Amino acid sequence: MNPIKPTFSWCFFLLLMVTMGCSPASQKALPVGAQPEQRATPVFHVDPETAGTISGTVRFTGKRPRPAAIDMSEDPACIEAHRGKPVDESTLVSSKGALANVFVYVKKGLEGKNFGVPSTPITIDQNGCWFQPRVLGVQTNQILKVTNSDPVTHNIHPMGQINREWNHSQGAGDEPLARKFIKPEIMIPVKCNIHHWMRAYIGVVDHPYFAVSKTDGSFTIEGLPPGTYTLEFWHETLGTQEQEITVPSHDRAVVNVMFKGK
Repeated sequence: MNPIKPTFSWCFFLLLMVTMGCSPASQKALPVGAQPEQRATPVFHVDPETAGTISGTVRFTGKRPRPAAIDMSEDPACIEAHRGKPVDESTLVSSKGALANVFVYVKKGLEGKNFGVPSTPITIDQNGCWFQPRVLGVQTNQILKVTNSDPVTHNIHPMGQINREWNHSQGAGDEPLARKFIKPEIMIPVKCNIHHWMRAYIGVVDHPYFAVSKTDGSFTIEGLPPGTYTLEFWHETLGTQEQEITVPSHDRAVVNVMFKGK
C-alpha cells in the first residue's frame, strides 16, 4: 500500500474543515427577526468657546383679554389656600402687552445630535390649587418631580398622546412623585381630576434648548452650537408660529414674536 495516499487524503480533509469553519455560514446566526446590536450615538458636547444664545420677547397685539373668575367654592380649602380671587390664567397679558407662558423650543437644526439627560429634576407643584408653573419643559428621560404644597388632596393627570397617559392622586404631606417621559411631545395637557380648573402643559423635547416666556414676555435659550435653527412658539389659546434664526459663534441672536388676539 502506498503510504502517501492516506497522508494526502487527511490533508485534504483538514483543509476542507478549515475552509468551512471560516465561511460566513458557519458563524452564529441571529434569531429570526432579531436586529444587529447598534452602538448608542455619542453624547454631543457643545464647545463653550463658540456657544451662542437666543433671546427675545413675546408680545400680544389686539384687545387685551379680561381674565374670567374661577369658582373654587366646591372646595373651601382651595379658596383659603389660594389667598386671593382666582382668575383664569390661560392668556396672561401684562399692561404693556407682554405675553407669558409661551413655550419656545428649537424645532429644527439639531438633528443627529444626542444630548445627555440632566441629573437635576424639573418640579411641578400643586400650590394654591393651581399647577405651578402652568407651562414647563422637560427633556426626554429627565425626572419630573411632582409635589403638593396644599392642605388638600390633588390628582395629577398628564394626558399624553405619544407618551403613556397616567394619573396619580397626591394627598397633603405625601412624598413627591417622580416620573419620566421617554418620547418628545409638544404639548402634553395636564389636569387634576379632583379640581376641574387646574390645568398645566408640559413640553417634552430631546435636547436642552427650550424656554417659557416670563410675565414680561422675555425668554432666553443658552448654550447653542452656532447654526441656523427653526424655533417654534406655542401658546395654549393662541396657537403656534415658527421663526428661523441664525445663531453666530459666541454671540447672541435676538428674535421678537407677536401673537394676535382671537
